[in-house]
Amino acid sequence: MFRGIETPVRDMRRKVFEEVARIAYESDTESLKNDIEEVPYKLVNEETENYKRGVYRLRAITRERVRLAMGMSLRPEDKLVHLTAGIEESNISEKYYEPPLMQVIPSACASCEENMYEVSNMCKGCAAHPCREVCPKDAISMVDGHSYIDQEKCIKCGRCKSVCPYDAIAKKVRPCQQACGVNAIGSDKLGRAKIDPDKCVSCGMCMVSCPFGAISDKSQIFQLVRALKEGGEIVAIIAPAFVGQFGPNITPRNIKAALQELGFSDVYEVALGADIGAIAEAHHYVKKVVTGELPFLLTSCCPSWSVLTKKYFPDLVGEVSQELTPMVATARTVKKEKPEAKVVFIGPCAAKKLEASRRTVRSDVDFVVTYEELQAMFDAKKIDLTKYEAESSFHNATGAGRGYACAGGVAEAIEKCVNEYYPGVEVHIEHAEGLAECKKTLMLAKAGKMNGCLIEGMGCPGGCIAGAGTNIPVAKAKKALADFVKNSSKSIPPKELEEIELE
Repeated sequence: MFRGIETPVRDMRRKVFEEVARIAYESDTESLKNDIEEVPYKLVNEETENYKRGVYRLRAITRERVRLAMGMSLRPEDKLVHLTAGIEESNISEKYYEPPLMQVIPSACASCEENMYEVSNMCKGCAAHPCREVCPKDAISMVDGHSYIDQEKCIKCGRCKSVCPYDAIAKKVRPCQQACGVNAIGSDKLGRAKIDPDKCVSCGMCMVSCPFGAISDKSQIFQLVRALKEGGEIVAIIAPAFVGQFGPNITPRNIKAALQELGFSDVYEVALGADIGAIAEAHHYVKKVVTGELPFLLTSCCPSWSVLTKKYFPDLVGEVSQELTPMVATARTVKKEKPEAKVVFIGPCAAKKLEASRRTVRSDVDFVVTYEELQAMFDAKKIDLTKYEAESSFHNATGAGRGYACAGGVAEAIEKCVNEYYPGVEVHIEHAEGLAECKKTLMLAKAGKMNGCLIEGMGCPGGCIAGAGTNIPVAKAKKALADFVKNSSKSIPPKELEEIELE
């Protein structure tokens, strides 16, 4: 909902990341606790919006955001826990993660109504009162010359809203709950939003839809900076949705040079892993689905889509592609060439933080940060990307692999590979965007309505370019990616790329 819009909430989130990154760069063990304690006072001051009306609440919220930015969990509300409690475990140069990934900050939550219809002051008290006439439960009466809805009787059918000639009846919904496609958000005993970790697939759409900034994921930015300070070989692998995220005229060479200035030894495109995956899934589709051995094939690059399938449709797990995701395939390519290197995935996705930590498949990824978090690192080091330019660009990937970042791009890349390697074989494509649509698609597939199809699912509406960790509006990101794909020197990966051994 708010992706790419500059709001005070987004600004504060970015400032917290910047401060945590700056502290990681500049603080030593002795000053660390004091420096962390000062952040809420530095960020919430007389210049802060709403300062006079809620300084203590704003600082309380900022304290919790600082903890999450350091990878730590929120403090309990029912007992005294210091802001820096547990900081010793967090102050490391390795991946650090306290589950769950997505958390609601109670002091920031506005306890929005889950679902109700309410008459606004736009009501004219018209003589026809059609709202009252269509209500099937007699929940609407006239009070002081205006319509009034009895919430005890209302069944939330919406008929009153549909007939009001003045649009005076509003449907009030909880934004985070509306954005969640798996119904993972309910309420606590005080009416505040609460995430059910057993249902959540960590797409982050609730986080970007909350107008109060009450939901946040945990970050690895502090630990990554510590690792960069220690030196050693640290390789960045950057997802193709990066184009446009750091400014309209920022090129891959600018980004590569800026990353090297931060301390990264090399930079690879994750589109390289997408190229490997597109080839593998093209063969998989033809050999398994076209022959009838499998009813259909579910792509696997989106972690929220994969987790959705495993949690809600466990009997379809066998149809999820077993090929490595682009992130993992790229990380393994790097580790094969540089076994001692640490690999950092930079992308638009919150859920990748979980994928990198899973135990069922070795990810070979040491850290995950989003574009939003990377921008904070640049800001902490005062790096202006326009002032840096590397002698060469990234390791070259194809337009097909780069196209993975946009909804429909995964299936399109696989289809191009099928057309190249298996002329005459027709590819039947279905794709879904957003978890609600993904669930509908999986239900149809389970019912046998999509046999023979290559099915692509994207947890975020629009694909990776619309991920929770992006910096710019989706429309701008889509155009920038289209230009990047169009200008690629190669359109599809060469068949010999499949010979790379990544086990």
